[in-house]
Amino acid sequence: MKKLTKALLAGTALTALTTGAQAADELNALVWCDHTDPALIQPFEAAHDVKVNLREYEGTGAALALLEQSRPGDWDVLVIDGIDVFRAVEAGILAPLPEEALPEDDFFPQVVLKANNAPDGTAYAVTEKFGYNTISYNADKVDEADMQDLSTVWSDKYAGKISIYDYYMPVMGLAAMADGIATADITADSLESIGKTLSTMRSHAISVADVVSAQTALATGEADIVVGGGEWLTAVLQAEQPELTWTIPDQGAVVWTQSIGVLAGSEKPDLAVEFVKYITSPEGQARLATSSCFWGMPANKLAADHLTPEQKEILRWDNQEDYLAKAQLYPAPDMDLDIEMQDLWLETLSQ
Repeated sequence: MKKLTKALLAGTALTALTTGAQAADELNALVWCDHTDPALIQPFEAAHDVKVNLREYEGTGAALALLEQSRPGDWDVLVIDGIDVFRAVEAGILAPLPEEALPEDDFFPQVVLKANNAPDGTAYAVTEKFGYNTISYNADKVDEADMQDLSTVWSDKYAGKISIYDYYMPVMGLAAMADGIATADITADSLESIGKTLSTMRSHAISVADVVSAQTALATGEADIVVGGGEWLTAVLQAEQPELTWTIPDQGAVVWTQSIGVLAGSEKPDLAVEFVKYITSPEGQARLATSSCFWGMPANKLAADHLTPEQKEILRWDNQEDYLAKAQLYPAPDMDLDIEMQDLWLETLSQ
């Protein structure tokens, strides 16, 4: 999900962080674009008489670089890809979270992910939202039964009608699952098989696209299928184009998660913790799940009480237990394997 920050930003007002002295009633947060929705932020501002200054960023590396260039205390809250929390912990930029800030007893247990958010046994972040990198498609243009088998999705039948989401980790995870390799079991020895599958996928695709480009291709009919898509890609399009939908194939899908934590050195740690508690509360979770930028499942199951039946239907609320049982987490390669995976991805893109 590192490229989600490009999605549907038009009309969304971002509040720029100034470099001068910060008022006592301000909170500064580095976030993904779904946190910039006023419907999410304004209730917290009103309840705490505070101004939340939001800086949207693209990619964990960009956030880490920005923090390195900032003064201690400039930032209070960080939203980060769940798989990358350990990087922030290793860099010493996240503060431990108090247990009362973690309502994880109310969460879908599959996305609590202590191994991600508490890599040394101390909680530094908490999952706030999740979803699936899977298959999005136009139900009027494809045989929906074909979408249940990954090998059929990128078969000759749909050559020239496929777009691939431009992020190597989930797409390579899907390729591995199509080959019968669990995402947790990907090794250097797996890459030859995965590479062949990627090559087939790429040869049948018209594009490898970021979120906006993939959405546009699906909405305009340039592509009928997006490999690596999901609810986050199509939910905001379904009101006008209900034929644009998604599924979890028989082989499963890759689960993405995003986490939130308090930055070490925050000059307002108590207020920052209150923001984390709000975002993971049932009300905050419902607003985050249906953000105008992109939709996704709230980690907190109690958000259901604050979603309309129509919203829950779009999110496939009643299917989540089955989906999570079939889905697998993002690959978690060590540095050497990650470099090899990126090299393979670049080789695939060049074909």
